Amino acid sequence: MAQYEEFTIDQGTDVAIEIHLTSLDGSAKNLTNHFVNAKLKKTYASDSSDTVAFATVISAPATAGIITLGLSNTQTDNLKAGRYVYDVELSFYDSAQNTVIERILEGKCFVTPSVTR
Repeated sequence: MAQYEEFTIDQGTDVAIEIHLTSLDGSAKNLTNHFVNAKLKKTYASDSSDTVAFATVISAPATAGIITLGLSNTQTDNLKAGRYVYDVELSFYDSAQNTVIERILEGKCFVTPSVTR
């Protein structure tokens, strides 16, 4: 089950969100050969044209378990002020080459309006 987190984004700013993943024993999760996908929408039922994809990076070394999500100031400037929903998925191939997808983070995001544009 994914962790739930709410956060706020200021319209027109660059955003970087760093996620530290750990295994059950508390050690850093090894993200070697993993992929990350993260998206933001106005509502769960929003059209795909209203979807904003985060830039995703697994930091080196992958064994440190750190993921960074990013939105550019252009992306956040195009967001209307208000409430959004988002989620982050981690995927990898198992030994039978099947794709395994795990939702690791989800929640609400609030975009605050900008005066200076």
